[in-house]
Parts: sequence; C-alpha cells; structure tokens
Amino acid sequence: MKDIELNEKSTGLICSASLREETGIKDSKLNKEETQESLFAEMRRLSPKVTGGIMRAREATYADGKVAGKYKLLTALAISVAIRCEPCIKAYVEMAKEAGVTQDELIEFLNVAMTMQGCPGEEWAIKAYGAWKEITNGTGLSTHGDSCCGSHGH
Repeated sequence: MKDIELNEKSTGLICSASLREETGIKDSKLNKEETQESLFAEMRRLSPKVTGGIMRAREATYADGKVAGKYKLLTALAISVAIRCEPCIKAYVEMAKEAGVTQDELIEFLNVAMTMQGCPGEEWAIKAYGAWKEITNGTGLSTHGDSCCGSHGH
C-alpha cells in the first residue's frame, strides 16, 4: 500500500461536504470548492490541535503495520456501510481500490457489513459495490475532497 498522505485541502473538502449534506446547503448556492476550503481553513485555524490530531491519527491508523493498511481501509468501509455514511463509503472504496484491494476482498468485507446490519446493511453495501464499479470502470468522480473520510488519501 502506498504511504498515506494527508493534506488540508482534501481534508477540508471532504469534511465540509459531509457538513453540507447534513445541513442541506446546496452546491448551487455556494462555490463548492472555495466554500469547502474556506470552512476547513477556518476550522483548522479555530481548532488546530483537534483537526491536526485527527489528520495525524488517520495517517497512523491506515498505514501498513502488523495489519496491512488495505484491510484497515476495508474495516473502515464496513463501518461506514453500517453507519450509513455515503460520502465515507465512496471515499473508503476509492482508497481501498488505490491500496490494491481486489473485488473479492471488497465483497468479503461488504458481507460483514451486511451481516451486521441486515437488510439496511445490504442496501448500503450495494451502494459501496456501485462505487467500486464506478471507480474500477473510471466512471466515478474522485472523492478526494468530498467527505471527511477521504482526508487520509494517498
């Protein structure tokens, strides 16, 4: 797996997209990238210890260690499916693909998420598989910058 690098721009874009989704702010009302960057920059300035700590924790967490980083990303994906965080799902699918995860590995972890969540888990696992297909086929948009989860991108 490649070393995971964090940067403020991708972290800010990703976190603020989740905030936009939660608050209902529409992209048509705001310049998406400028607003996201400025919100993250402002939050980073107001809370540098916490936001920086989160970035460092993510970088350390998803690095290769006794457990390969790709399996840590797949675990985070399964949790994202279970908690139904669509921006997180897309970000972790993209990072898993970049880390060399195979479709068979992805399906096994999605099976865990479905087992833990039952029918709703199945629906969200299907969303994750759809994201996998889009990324694999090159038809999906990059999520680096679209959710808080993508902040530990490669």
